[in-house]
Amino acid sequence: MVKHSLHQRFFIALVPPPEIQAEANAIKQYFSDRYQSRAAHRSPPHITLQAPFEWPLAALPELTTALAQFASQQPGVSVVLNGFAAFPPRVIYIDVCPAPPLLLLQAQLTEYLHQILALSSSRPSRAFVPHLTVAFRDLTKANFAAAWAEFRDRPLNYTFTAEALTLLQHDGQRWLIAAAYPLLSGKQER
Repeated sequence: MVKHSLHQRFFIALVPPPEIQAEANAIKQYFSDRYQSRAAHRSPPHITLQAPFEWPLAALPELTTALAQFASQQPGVSVVLNGFAAFPPRVIYIDVCPAPPLLLLQAQLTEYLHQILALSSSRPSRAFVPHLTVAFRDLTKANFAAAWAEFRDRPLNYTFTAEALTLLQHDGQRWLIAAAYPLLSGKQER
C-alpha cells in the first residue's frame, strides 16, 4: 500500500516483457543469494528514462495526462540487451545498447517533462547510459570484484520492443508500477 503524504517519489522507465523480467529477477536473486546484494529487488526490472523525482499527489492527474499525451506521440522502440557492464565499485547491470531511437526517446521525454511540467532531472550533468540494474548499493566492494569477475564475460542477449512508458511510484519500501502509457502501436523506430 502506498503511504500517504503530500508528495510521492516517482520515476519513469521502460519495463521489459514478462519473460525478460523473469530472467532479470532470477539474476537479481542470484546476486542476493551469492553476493548478499538485495537492493535491486526493491523495483521491477527496468530501464530508467527519468530519474526519481518528488511530485505532489494533488497534481498527479497533471503528470499522468502529460505522460499519456507524450507516449501517444512516440513510436515503440527496439531495445537490445547484450551482456553485462558495471559502474564500479558497486553497480552491475545488464547492458542496454544505446541505439539512437532509445537515446532520442529519453532526451525528448526529459525535455518534454521540463517544458510541460517544469520537471528537471536530479542529475542534469550525467549522461544517459541505458541499463538494467541487477546489483547495486548494498554490493560490497569485495563482492563487486568477485561478481564482476564472474559476470564480465557472461553472455546474455535479448531484443524486445518497448511498447509503453511506465510510471513507478515509491511506497516507502519499494518501487511499484503505478501506470503504463502505451507508445504508438504499429510503428517502430529502427
